[in-house]
Amino acid sequence: MEKKDSKNWIIVKGARENNLKNINVEIPKGALNVFTGVSGSGKSSLAFNTIFSEGQRRYVESLSSYARQFLGGFEKPDVDSIEGLSPAISIDQKSTSHNPRSTVGTVTEIYDYLRLLYARVGTPYCPHHNKPILSFSPVAMTNAILNYEAGEKIQILSPIVRNEKGSQADMLAKLKKDGFSRLRIDGQIFLIEEAPSLDKNKRHDIDIVIDRLIIKDGIRSRVAEDVELALNYSNGYLTVLSSKGERLLSSKHCCPECGFSIPSLEPRLFSFNAPLGYCPDCKGLGIKREVSLDLLIPDPSKSIRQGAVRYFANIVDTTNIEWKEFAFLCSTYKISLDTPYEKLSKKEQNIILYGSPDILTYTITSSSGNKINRRGQIEGVKTRIERLYRSTTSEWMSKYYESFMRDSVCTTCHGSRLNEQALSVKVDGLNIYEACCLSLEEFLSWIKTLPSKLNEEQNQIAKLVIKEIENRAQFLVDVGLEYLTLSRYAMTLSGGEAQRIRLATQIGSKLSGVLYVLDEPSIGLHQRDNDKLIATLKEMRDLGNTLIVVEHDEDTIRSADYIVDIGPGAGIHGGCLVYQGDVSGLLKCENSITGEYLSGRKRIEVPSKRRKGNGKFIEIQGAYCHNLKNVDVKIPLGKLVLITGVSGSGKSSLINETLVRALDKEINKKKDPLPIETKGIKGIKNIDKLVSITQEPIGRTPRSNPATYTGVFDDIRALFAETDIARERGYDKGRFSFNVSGGRCEKCQGAGVTRIPMSFLPDVYVKCDECDGKRYNRETLECLYKGKSIYDVLDMRVEEAVEFFSSRPKIVSKIKTLLDVGLGYIKLGQPATELSGGEAQRVKLATELQRKMTGKTIYVLDEPTTGLHSDDVNRLIGVLQRIVDHGDTVIVIEHNLDVIKVADYIIDLGPLGGNKGGEIVATGTPEEVASNPNSFTGVYLKKILKMR
Repeated sequence: MEKKDSKNWIIVKGARENNLKNINVEIPKGALNVFTGVSGSGKSSLAFNTIFSEGQRRYVESLSSYARQFLGGFEKPDVDSIEGLSPAISIDQKSTSHNPRSTVGTVTEIYDYLRLLYARVGTPYCPHHNKPILSFSPVAMTNAILNYEAGEKIQILSPIVRNEKGSQADMLAKLKKDGFSRLRIDGQIFLIEEAPSLDKNKRHDIDIVIDRLIIKDGIRSRVAEDVELALNYSNGYLTVLSSKGERLLSSKHCCPECGFSIPSLEPRLFSFNAPLGYCPDCKGLGIKREVSLDLLIPDPSKSIRQGAVRYFANIVDTTNIEWKEFAFLCSTYKISLDTPYEKLSKKEQNIILYGSPDILTYTITSSSGNKINRRGQIEGVKTRIERLYRSTTSEWMSKYYESFMRDSVCTTCHGSRLNEQALSVKVDGLNIYEACCLSLEEFLSWIKTLPSKLNEEQNQIAKLVIKEIENRAQFLVDVGLEYLTLSRYAMTLSGGEAQRIRLATQIGSKLSGVLYVLDEPSIGLHQRDNDKLIATLKEMRDLGNTLIVVEHDEDTIRSADYIVDIGPGAGIHGGCLVYQGDVSGLLKCENSITGEYLSGRKRIEVPSKRRKGNGKFIEIQGAYCHNLKNVDVKIPLGKLVLITGVSGSGKSSLINETLVRALDKEINKKKDPLPIETKGIKGIKNIDKLVSITQEPIGRTPRSNPATYTGVFDDIRALFAETDIARERGYDKGRFSFNVSGGRCEKCQGAGVTRIPMSFLPDVYVKCDECDGKRYNRETLECLYKGKSIYDVLDMRVEEAVEFFSSRPKIVSKIKTLLDVGLGYIKLGQPATELSGGEAQRVKLATELQRKMTGKTIYVLDEPTTGLHSDDVNRLIGVLQRIVDHGDTVIVIEHNLDVIKVADYIIDLGPLGGNKGGEIVATGTPEEVASNPNSFTGVYLKKILKMR
């Protein structure tokens, strides 16, 4: 076998991170390399924890010591050596910024270029008269006048009075003294000596006739002097009268009719992060956080004394000064504390919420007996909470005030984030917010046709900016994001969408010689969009870059130049190099589970028959949320129902935003003040339980983990409390909790890590140096069960734990559900912050599987195959089928064809994404949908059903 050189290959020797078993791997440079293997086999340990981490560490070490002090140290991965490593960039599935000021436009930097475009070629319009407000320099005005045809007779006027009452006698006398001979008064020209007396009770318009002339050569200096004189008298305005009519020229962006003005056009004016451009009410957020009455007064049938106003509920009739002041407010305006809130008059309710309309003088006695004299208006409870929320510096108090509040669209800017001046500027009839509200597909079409709508001078100015915007928008469309808008909040993007945005940004950077490490970029993509993604990956490769893609998608694997298969199993059963080479070799590899599925030796079988269901339905009528177009659809119960369609077609809008919210409200009695955008939902009586399993984290901090979420940790703690040492020392199960004092490490308070706040950046967690990340103090760790401490158990993988606790059926039954959903490789104590969205979703599913099935339950899952190998998908399908076999209904939003083909019923949305979607394209069994020529899902499904 020929020796590989580090010039053309990345050579990894002795990789031992996590479960990797001292493996040696060679990866070709300038190629599309796919790392595959079952979930938990060690792919990410090799790609991210070894190769990328070492690339990052070497880069940081190359910086100056001054720069390194701000970045901190990077541990060397557990590997003997890596040769041929290029500068590395990781593009993972972590969502983008949680900052509400970040949008798709700002993240991709398209908005920065748009601001420049609007500042340079935008035209301001008066929002009241819808007329353009053009700004001319004196030179531009002179040129505009000289551009009239030779021989044209013109008059240059200076408008000095507009729509004002008064006789203007003093002004007319001054103009005569200044030497002017003609005026235009209310549209008629007069010699100044013959000017009529003006009615002081009527409004008048007055212009000075500065000059009368004929356009010809050699008059530039005369016209320039006329322009300067006219502007001096009118404060920036000039009117030209000719045979073609009247033309107003202005040196400032100001409407001559109503005085609406805007500052000079510059990029800052269009920034919702700058005072010059942002909405003065919401400060550029587009939303306002305000007290919501249903959260402040959850039960208006109660009186104030009974706790109707939740803010005062725990301090009613106490010596608390806030309560005493509020009680005085109520007594002053004779508001009963014992009348149900809903029976108080509107005026009384307003005083409670917004405070006293009058200035009051009053004395309050504090709990210590001191008398406090006050004079002023007393705040209402709503205004008080909002003021305290704005002024507090305490994170805890901030969260407390937020418990009374909800976000709502700003009523001043209607969500645009910008002020009236910024929104008055248009390019091709659109203001900058309207442009950002177009889907990327529509936006790209608009920006491509824009040059034909601009004049020659504007095109010269905007040519490069338009090209940059077009390129970036094109890259986003190429990776399947044509349905997004530039105004979309970055924090609402899925992990897959955020990753593809970063991917498009990297393509736009045109870097070469870089190592890109990607984590399942196909997640959340329909098969149709996946083809575009693969083309994009190849384009990045062709720029001279090396790509390492951790992926389960069959088409991506088949498109790879080189494959590294890690396995054969997960966790302790994985970590070995099973295969490296091209696709043809993988298909023949007998030890590779991936190869078995790709070659067809192993497959997910299509059911021989589809379930009939129980004959009952949930019927959604007239759904119009987001892009849904008055959708009517029947969802059969007692079946495995798949919701399919291209990315952005309206799947989540139909199920998560419409059905789940309606069922939550009806069955779970969840308070939801926002209207559900549908005409109605029938058949809810056929269901008694809703289980919606999202990809939201099971916790936001390292304290949450699979053991605590599933509830098995309570049983494990009780078991440790029964050990000999624990009994001798009198420890109860509370001793083994890392959330309370006693057994935990007090330095990190049981977190195992210490949190370092990073201001506007995400917080960083560093391993606690006192307990070495073990969460507990030494005494607690001395209590052993079968030779293992409580930390050792939390550090066990699920499959190890099933074997370890085999003699404890209660514990095993809970842990085994994690194994059933394909999570045998994760650790019991793995922090929630380290779980992917798909893993978090399967932890929730495992927890639900512990509960009793009712036969009238609806389970809703959003892309549960995220991050799963075909073998794990097969196992997950088995779990879902078992749920349906019990008589329950499972609704799954999914792109994975292996799951779609086993459905009993499919509802396919489309035909495309965004505005071109939102309709039901096909319904029925997989065979029926596959025969529908209008369904993109059907086209791909037809191919896969033929293979059975």
